[in-house]
Amino acid sequence: MAGSVTNAVAAARAVTARATGTPFLVRCGIGISGLLAMLVAWPVSLTGTQYFIPLTLLAVYPAVVPRGRGATLAAMVVVTGWLVDTAGYGASVELWRVLSIASLLYLGHTLTALAAVLPYDAVVNLEVVGGWLLRAAAVLLVSAVLTVVTLALSADLAGGAFLVATLLGILGAVGATVLIARLLRRA
Repeated sequence: MAGSVTNAVAAARAVTARATGTPFLVRCGIGISGLLAMLVAWPVSLTGTQYFIPLTLLAVYPAVVPRGRGATLAAMVVVTGWLVDTAGYGASVELWRVLSIASLLYLGHTLTALAAVLPYDAVVNLEVVGGWLLRAAAVLLVSAVLTVVTLALSADLAGGAFLVATLLGILGAVGATVLIARLLRRA
C-alpha cells in the first residue's frame, strides 16, 4: 500500500513538473465553472457547511481527470442540487439561475472536451483556446436568446397550442435520438 502511494506521489510530481500554462488554464476553467455551477444550483444554506466539501471535490474532479465520466457525474449533481433547491427547499425558479446553471455546465463540458484531447504538457497557442471559448460564447449567447424568446412565447401560447408545441418538441428530440443511434450502429 505504501509503495502505491509513493508511486502516485511520484507520478503527480512528474506531471506537475512537465505541465504547461495553457492546459493548466483550461483545467482551471473547468474547475471554476464546475464550482460556480454547484454554488448557483445548491441551496445557499448548504454552501457554507461541511456538506459542500464533497460537492466542491466533485466539481473540481473533471479538471483533474477530464477523460473520465466525472464531467457527466458533476453535471448530474448540479442538476440534482437545483431540483433539491426548487422542489425541496421551495426556491422559486428564476431565469438568471437557469441561464447561469446551463451556461456554466456547457462551459465546463466544452472545456472538459478540450482538456481531454489536450495533454497536460502540450505547448498550445492561446489563440486556439481563445477560438474555442469564442465559439462556446456564441453558443451560449444564441441559446440564452432562444430561451428568453421561448419563455416569452410560452406566455402567449398558453393552453392547447403550448401542449402541441411541447409534444412536437419531444417527438423531435426522440426522432433525433433514434436517428443518431441508427447512425452509430451503422458505423
